[in-house]
Amino acid sequence: MNPVSSNPAKKAGAASLFTTREMVLAGMFAAVMAVISQLSIPMPTGVPVTIQVFGVALVGAVLGWRLGLCSMLVYILIGAVGLPVFANFGGGIKSLVGLTGGYIWAWPIMAALCGIQPGLKSKKADLGARILLALVGLAAVEIIGGLQWAALSGDMTLGAVFAYSLVAFIPKDIVITVIAVVISGPFRKMIARGI
Repeated sequence: MNPVSSNPAKKAGAASLFTTREMVLAGMFAAVMAVISQLSIPMPTGVPVTIQVFGVALVGAVLGWRLGLCSMLVYILIGAVGLPVFANFGGGIKSLVGLTGGYIWAWPIMAALCGIQPGLKSKKADLGARILLALVGLAAVEIIGGLQWAALSGDMTLGAVFAYSLVAFIPKDIVITVIAVVISGPFRKMIARGI
């Protein structure tokens, strides 16, 4: 369920895919993602330690699956055309086809999974189910990202990539993904009220 689905403008413009308000929200959250992406620690492996999955999870959990997916696609597109929105002010197609590109490609999947809100029809979302879906999204990011990293690395096997990720990234990513889902509720309510 989308937090902006009850918007009267949505009913008036039912033929359009997104309302103007939804497009603005998608763009705003893509900009938030661009800021969060700059908080990173470069590593000798070429894959920086970041809190980007926190941003991805928050975007999806706040906006819902449809708008969260759209926001992440907007973010990827503005990075693909060369704007420096990826980690360490990276941008352009080279970022998407380089070592870290697989992680970026998987972010729309994670955002969509984080945006699924089981139990909302009964007025109370099932937090446990939401966290589980978010962690499935995180697993997709780690797998797709790890596969591309191993394929392009030349000196790291797939097993080595996943072993390194298990130490350097995954524990931190699990914690910040859960935090993003847990804190998303008040933001969803603010957006639903039009604030």
